[in-house]
Amino acid sequence: MHLLDIIVLIVTLSFIVIYGAIKTRGQKDLHSYLRSGGEKKWWAICLSIMATQASAITFISTPGQAYESGMGFVQIYFGLPIAMIVISSLFIPKFYSLNVYTAYEYLETRFNVKTRYLIAFFFLVSRGLGAGITLYAPAIILSTMLGWNLNLLCLIIGVCVIIYIYIGGERAVSQTHVMQMTVILCGMAAALVMLIRYLPNGVSFTDALYIAGKMGKMQALDTSPDVGERYNLWSGLLGGFFLSLSYFGTDQSQVSRYLGGQSVSESKMGVFWNGMVKIPMQFFILFTGVMVYLFFLFHSSPVFFNTRALEKITLPAHAEQQLAAVQKQHAIMETELKAAALDALRRRNTAQEDSSILRLTTLQQQDRTIRDNAKDIIKANAPQVETHDADYVFLHFVLNNLPSGLVGLLLAVMFCAAMSSIAGQVNSLASTSVIDFYKRFYNKDASEMHYVRSAKIATLIWGGLIIAFSVSAPLFDNLIQEVNIIGSLFYGTLLGVFLVAFFFKRIGGSSVFYAAILSESAIIALHLFLTTTHKPFSYLWYNPLGAIFVIGISALISIPKLRTR
Repeated sequence: MHLLDIIVLIVTLSFIVIYGAIKTRGQKDLHSYLRSGGEKKWWAICLSIMATQASAITFISTPGQAYESGMGFVQIYFGLPIAMIVISSLFIPKFYSLNVYTAYEYLETRFNVKTRYLIAFFFLVSRGLGAGITLYAPAIILSTMLGWNLNLLCLIIGVCVIIYIYIGGERAVSQTHVMQMTVILCGMAAALVMLIRYLPNGVSFTDALYIAGKMGKMQALDTSPDVGERYNLWSGLLGGFFLSLSYFGTDQSQVSRYLGGQSVSESKMGVFWNGMVKIPMQFFILFTGVMVYLFFLFHSSPVFFNTRALEKITLPAHAEQQLAAVQKQHAIMETELKAAALDALRRRNTAQEDSSILRLTTLQQQDRTIRDNAKDIIKANAPQVETHDADYVFLHFVLNNLPSGLVGLLLAVMFCAAMSSIAGQVNSLASTSVIDFYKRFYNKDASEMHYVRSAKIATLIWGGLIIAFSVSAPLFDNLIQEVNIIGSLFYGTLLGVFLVAFFFKRIGGSSVFYAAILSESAIIALHLFLTTTHKPFSYLWYNPLGAIFVIGISALISIPKLRTR
């Protein structure tokens, strides 16, 4: 990294932290500290929701996923707009009518206090684990690629977030989210522009799209009915709908984003526009990954993208020789791939088009085999090195191919994304701990300032726990998938409880309480079974299954009680 990049990174992050702390200091009541004083406009709500959802994992891992597998991941969001309509018409009016600070307060009103505690506890567990990965994921990748200490990096990101949340609460989260999303969108747009500019002479943007399409990278829609397919139209519409409905309707990290709106209509507008903007934004990020694939199709790339990790270790002599031989094979294959891609463009719309595309596809498969051989060598001789390198693809491009200044901006994008997502999660964990447990169970009649101080203490505690978890978490196979998997393990149950509360008025609290426990146990057992047996099954289906389990079990438990009435 050049000095200019470091300056850009430090100035950007420092400004956001200082601005968020100074602009929102002096919060003296819970309404201001936990609900932003009810001052947020719809556009601020929309940006804040997006910033909480779009973690650094989104901007590091998603382009790498598109590099490997294409645009199919976007299907996970196909159910989002429908879910936003349901949340706007059902959840938001209900929460506002009860003037709640957390979504789980409503459950005590509808059912009983033990159901409120149980669902709030499920949220704390799922969001606490998710927040740890959200912090750990960018930290380990950035530390590996930049050569920085992992623990120090986790500490820097975590402390920066804790500072302005501690001082300004939800209002600070909202204020900084707007700036962070501005930096993120500008930085990613700049990266995409540079990728287009880096196309070789004689290869137009439409030529690049042609090659990407023929290689299967542009396929954003899979209509196959296979439930084992992780991303297809049906899992996206149904599973994605339930995931989005659960996340935005029952997860306090998102509920708190729109509870601070100036009015019900402002909150509805913010949620609605999030549903409209999210799919194009995710498409844009995935498309950036496709363009990275095209960049490395025409330019040289390492046989293994986690290059910095290899630099820190010493392989046995025979392994070094094997890896050097594989790298040489990869370099030869890259030359052939580039020539085949250019040949395919020349034969476009001719009788030889299909044969040229077939040759390009065959060469790509051979190169993938070469890359797999390199990973096998590394895994056999350096098991401590993470060999799943898709998460390192985009950052490798940024650090090695972008001009000075722009590298600093893209790194600021990743730091801002980490901070924005962590901020929303820490704030929601603190508010749930204070409102649903401390205030409700331990100290009901203290002053407003006492609860504000309690929320600040909870912020410090949760921030410390998340930092501690992040430095001890293992690197998962694909980071963005793991965050969604953790959420899906719990979201179906949470959603099922709320659906019973809204639509099944004759089902009582005890029935839904035990149904939630049984449903969560069943989903976790199913996930462990599928993981250990390697059965093909998309985690998106956990969301509708969990909701169906809660509704069905609670209805069965309630039958004897209903008959006695």
